[in-house]
Amino acid sequence: MKHFDQPATREPLDFARLVPALRAAFAAKAQVPPRHVHAIETAGADKGTVLIMPAWSDAGFLGIKTINIFPGNSARGLPGLHATYVLYDARTGVPLAMMDGNELTARRTAAASALGASFLARADARRLLVLGTGRVARLLPAAHASVRPIDEVLVWNHRPEGAQALAAQWRAEGFNARAATGLEAAVRQADIVSCATLATAPLVRGEWLAPGSHLDLIGSFTPAMREADVRCFEGARTFVDTTEALQKAGELLDAIAAGTLRADEVQGTLAALCRGECAGRAGREERTVFKAVGSALEDLAAATLVWQHAESIPA
Repeated sequence: MKHFDQPATREPLDFARLVPALRAAFAAKAQVPPRHVHAIETAGADKGTVLIMPAWSDAGFLGIKTINIFPGNSARGLPGLHATYVLYDARTGVPLAMMDGNELTARRTAAASALGASFLARADARRLLVLGTGRVARLLPAAHASVRPIDEVLVWNHRPEGAQALAAQWRAEGFNARAATGLEAAVRQADIVSCATLATAPLVRGEWLAPGSHLDLIGSFTPAMREADVRCFEGARTFVDTTEALQKAGELLDAIAAGTLRADEVQGTLAALCRGECAGRAGREERTVFKAVGSALEDLAAATLVWQHAESIPA
């Protein structure tokens, strides 16, 4: 059984390779059971959530990710998410590899965000606004720049110093980036608004979104979490990564309860987009929304890339 630490997991997962791999995985068929979700409560500690996410495919691989989410970690100076991934031979059950689940999760989440935008954002979308400064948020400019001509990046965070530090990091990486001091003004100017936070109250308001903009919601994954208000879905064409989002995403549940979105109005999933079973953006002025809660299929596709890259290296 091989072990892939963070650098070894990261190396094969550049977005020019990972986004097309996710597109191929969604277009193909795989078995992805519903995730197991467990609330963790211990005396004197913050509440956490454990997700167990399996998937397997005819390509011969089986993967299981365990992911621990503890939002209170930010006060301790720790990431809010820790994950491990085990890849198996699907034909024999033999363990093949243990991989850094944090790196895998962050990169496949950013890649899925970019994959959604490749169908739903305007072809000339160039101004990206990122909400959040965590592990996933840090990857979003590179991910979106692999599918759209991004030449200006803004970042907003509830802690301004965090946004300023991340903007400086992006500038060092070659992006034209700056921290946004006002969220409303930044949203109004953006072609793509990408939210990667653990927010439990809406951050983005529908009346701020410009005609032709694309709203990307990839942070929340439980009914108690939400990054956008109900008006964000009013008059927009809404897509999801998987149908599981309709049961898991607080934004969607709120919008359905408020009547600004009906479940049967959701336009399609990533699989339907990748297979050409539904159309993406239909016009320059329409607003689009992509809501993702994550899929074990994405993890399996990314882990398979890591494994195949290692196997291709001469001993």
